[in-house]
Amino acid sequence: MRQRLLWQLLISHLLLVLLLMFLGLWSTIRDASEQYTKAVAIAPDLAADAHALFLEQIRTYVIRTALLGAVVSAILSYLLIRWALRPLSQMATVTRQLAEGNFSERVDVVSRYEAGRLATEFNRMADNLEKVERLRKNMVADIAHELRTPLTNLRGYLEGLSDSVIQPTEKTFRMLEQEVLRLVHLVEDLQQLARADAARAFLALREVSLHQLLRQIMDLYRPNFEQKGMRVDWRLEPGTELVSADQDKLMQAIRNLVDNAWKYSPEEGTVTIITAPCDDGVKTTFINRGGAISQEDIPFVFERFFRGDRSRSRDAGGAGIGLAIVKELIEAHGGSVGASSNGDGTRVWFVLPR
Repeated sequence: MRQRLLWQLLISHLLLVLLLMFLGLWSTIRDASEQYTKAVAIAPDLAADAHALFLEQIRTYVIRTALLGAVVSAILSYLLIRWALRPLSQMATVTRQLAEGNFSERVDVVSRYEAGRLATEFNRMADNLEKVERLRKNMVADIAHELRTPLTNLRGYLEGLSDSVIQPTEKTFRMLEQEVLRLVHLVEDLQQLARADAARAFLALREVSLHQLLRQIMDLYRPNFEQKGMRVDWRLEPGTELVSADQDKLMQAIRNLVDNAWKYSPEEGTVTIITAPCDDGVKTTFINRGGAISQEDIPFVFERFFRGDRSRSRDAGGAGIGLAIVKELIEAHGGSVGASSNGDGTRVWFVLPR
């Protein structure tokens, strides 16, 4: 395809050059003929052989000039067009590499104009493909890791029960139930994540009361907070009640944030919920005055299956999907998410347009 395009451009360029040469030569010959005609009129005794010699020189000049111009034009056109098509050639090579699973190849950006912009956008696409492939591999590995532990435990207990090594007591069956519930929760989290990925195409946006949703979900979690002796502080600023959102999906995002705050807060801790206006809309912040997250982990807290403290997350029943679901749902609304942490605790927030 590249060779065919090269020859098409080369032939069209040569035709244009030859046309311009023909017009230029025709104009030159016409002017020379007019001058010659005037000279003959002034000197009618001009020899016939001189006239023939003049015409022969004109023909020779035209042929030589045309041939030289065609050769030079062909060489220059070929070099220039080949240089212009080099990014396309590289893109074809890199595209084959991408199709074969090599996502590290990139196209050299050699210009700031159309070809350069095309190469830049192509490299951006390759970066996104590489990121998606990396996330896919990590996701498969994380799912396998999450499934392995409860399945291994279930297998061990069932083999022990079958060999009469473990007695079928109430405690044994309760532990089996806990492992099954871990699997069920993992499957449910994955299902929620898949729905969050597809949320952009199925949003039913309308004006909803953010304050009402926050209080409604906190009422559902009140027994959980009371069980740990936790306190909830509210700071809902005026002018932050109404936002444009899909109510069901926004409730799911808030529910995940509340659940995350409850699970990872210490006994008798405090969770503060703040809504405040900002340039992009309304910012809602959850402050967990408990254990802090290391600064190295902050950029990854919204990544799928990320858990800074795996043992603590597993004990709390989490698979590292909750905040990833929040990120997908909020960004589907055109909003943004963020997190920070210091010695006083952790802040997680989201911003929604009004």
